[in-house]
Amino acid sequence: MEHLKRSWMYKRLDGRGALNSSFIAGVNDFLKFAFSHPNRMSGFVENYFVWKYQGEKEVIGEMSIDLPNDTQSGLGYDNPYRQMVLDAVGSNFGQGSSLKSYSNDEPESSHHCEPPMEEDPNPSMEEEPNPESQRFYDLLQAADAELYPGSSISQLALVSRMLNIKMENTLSQRGYNQVMQLLKEALPEDNQVLDSYYQTKKLVRSLGLPVEKIDCCNSGCMLYWEDDKDLTSCKFCGYERFKRRVGSRKRKLVPYKKMYYFPLIPRLRRLYASHATAADMRWHQEHTQEEGVMRHPSDSEAWKHFNETHPFFASDPRNVRLGLCTDGFQPFAQSGRKYSSWPVIVTPYNLPPGMCMKEAYMFLTVIVPGPHNPKQKIDVYLQPLIKELTLLWETGVEAFDISKKQNFQLRAALMWTINDFPAYSMLSGWSTSGNLACPYCMEETQSFRLQYGVKTTWFDNHRMFIDQNHPFRSDRKNFLKGHIVTRLPPPLRSGQEILNQICELGIRKVTELDAEEVNKRICKSCGWKKRSIFWDLPYWSSNMIRHNLDVMHIEKNVFDNVFNTVLEVDGKTKDNPKACLDVVKYCNRPHLARNPDGSYPKAAYTINKD
Repeated sequence: MEHLKRSWMYKRLDGRGALNSSFIAGVNDFLKFAFSHPNRMSGFVENYFVWKYQGEKEVIGEMSIDLPNDTQSGLGYDNPYRQMVLDAVGSNFGQGSSLKSYSNDEPESSHHCEPPMEEDPNPSMEEEPNPESQRFYDLLQAADAELYPGSSISQLALVSRMLNIKMENTLSQRGYNQVMQLLKEALPEDNQVLDSYYQTKKLVRSLGLPVEKIDCCNSGCMLYWEDDKDLTSCKFCGYERFKRRVGSRKRKLVPYKKMYYFPLIPRLRRLYASHATAADMRWHQEHTQEEGVMRHPSDSEAWKHFNETHPFFASDPRNVRLGLCTDGFQPFAQSGRKYSSWPVIVTPYNLPPGMCMKEAYMFLTVIVPGPHNPKQKIDVYLQPLIKELTLLWETGVEAFDISKKQNFQLRAALMWTINDFPAYSMLSGWSTSGNLACPYCMEETQSFRLQYGVKTTWFDNHRMFIDQNHPFRSDRKNFLKGHIVTRLPPPLRSGQEILNQICELGIRKVTELDAEEVNKRICKSCGWKKRSIFWDLPYWSSNMIRHNLDVMHIEKNVFDNVFNTVLEVDGKTKDNPKACLDVVKYCNRPHLARNPDGSYPKAAYTINKD
């Protein structure tokens, strides 16, 4: 019968989400029993923040708990049971609840900025943080200490705001030091102000979000990284790694070009180390899905296909699904200087829709340096990221989930990329220019070059996708004149079929020594330009969708062309004399032929000035 006495613990909520009356009664009975045995309570509040008991009754949400009058005098310390009850009923009841500390000597007032911890459904599985996570909590606690006794701002908050001021106002390092030294002198003695930029960087660096500076070839051929880190010249083109400086005895080696890489693993660990995000990282599996409605990537067929293909990965909802996007960026556009850098941004999709597209969760991971477009050689700069993604898939890394108070093996997978059409070519390796530009039709395309406009067109290629018995297939007048369509659309190729084709052709990655010569010879007769580095990911060939097109760019281009043509904007309209000649040649529209006076009739959709 012992289990019946504890049955109230497992019936906290009723069907409407409210507290069960049996649970409330059980908590009250347990507290009365605990207070009747004060000699058995030593160590009960170890590692918990205590609170000041006020009055004879503590109200938490809709539950009222009666406490005896001799609470403080009988125990010798402030009432610890409020935290115990909050842990039982969840963090949504009441305000001002405290955190569980992971330091034995944490002061009562510290770490007040974090929201309360959620209920752990498996309290017996609670663990202490792994050493690396514990080190982070200790550093964060030290940095979040009061600036001086009675201060309303912490050392970490001051440093964060000052660094933001320095960035927004382009404050020099010397100016930063002077401001901080003034604050150091103006505040009470024994304050914790860091009075130099060097000490500030040292503090921020200790919080565990590093950046790696990697030297690279001036032509973008390779990285001086891992096995090649000691080379002094490019093994592809022979270009020197360092600039030659004359007239200095102590010459500092300055590389011609370097890239910045922000490791992904520490940032993914941080998502589970913070109360603000740890529980939300399981939202993708725990939210209610509505059949036929997609409001998040987790509702898509591609996501469900990935779960079915890799059940071991899908079994733990804490494993992270990622998306990658990149595009060219002109940092000096206003000054007129031509410089194109390519930031690579990785986004975790585990979070709910209101969070995963926020700036805070769009992780800048790689900055590909300029001044020129890297084109197909962008894979050279993605090598550190691919290596980290491979590690996150094959073995994972140890992380601490503070919402469940458990250590676990964190894994991650890249679901797809998002980019415009030119960047699609750079990442996938398929050329998006010329007759084979369509990545769906590939070699089975029916594109052709216009006789007068001298541009590649896919006019009338869409009829093969409609139903076999559709009357448009046999229409000889309103599409290509005299042309009917009987063929079926090309089959949709799987990732494995595409990878097999690349392997059979013998196409190389741009990071291989003989890649340029081999690919130049092979790719003359096909649409491939390289073997993408993404194929190195063990799961990439099984993904249903590997590359997505950025709708924003497509919408803008389509709108611009339609708008300029309808309004007949000079120099921008597509309804020009060459287009009229092509229409007469390929379409059965004699009324659009050139007039005897040499002019062309206006199309029905154009709008004149009147």
